[in-house]
Amino acid sequence: QVQLVESGGGLVQAGGSLRLSCAASGRTFSSYDMGWFRQAPGKEREFVATISRSGGSTYYADSVKGRFTISRDNGKNTVYLQMNNLKPEDTAVYYCARRRSIGTRPEAIYEYDYWGQGTQVTVSS
Repeated sequence: QVQLVESGGGLVQAGGSLRLSCAASGRTFSSYDMGWFRQAPGKEREFVATISRSGGSTYYADSVKGRFTISRDNGKNTVYLQMNNLKPEDTAVYYCARRRSIGTRPEAIYEYDYWGQGTQVTVSS
C-alpha cells in the first residue's frame, strides 16, 4: 500500500509563493512518474504538472507554465511543487498522485492510481 501525504499549503497574497511537498511511503518511489493535480470548489480536478521517475522530464499545464516548478528527491521519497507569482485562480486543493503507467496522456486522471489527501492553497487578491 502506498501512502502520499501533502503539506505546505496555506494562505498567500497574489504574487506570492508557496512550496508544496508530497512524501511517499514504500520502496518503489523512484520507479514511478509523479504528478500534481488541483481541484477548485465546484470544478473538476485538473492536471497541474508531472515529473518522470528520474526527474529529467517535466510537463505542465499551460495555466501554470513558467510559474510552477515540479521536482523530486528520490532519496527522500518526496515530490515538490514550487509555486511562484500565485494568482487568485490558483486557489484549490492540491493533490499529488502516482502515475501507474506511462500512457499517452500524462494529464489524464486515469493514469494515476494512488492519491494524497490534498492540501489547501488559497490566494487572496
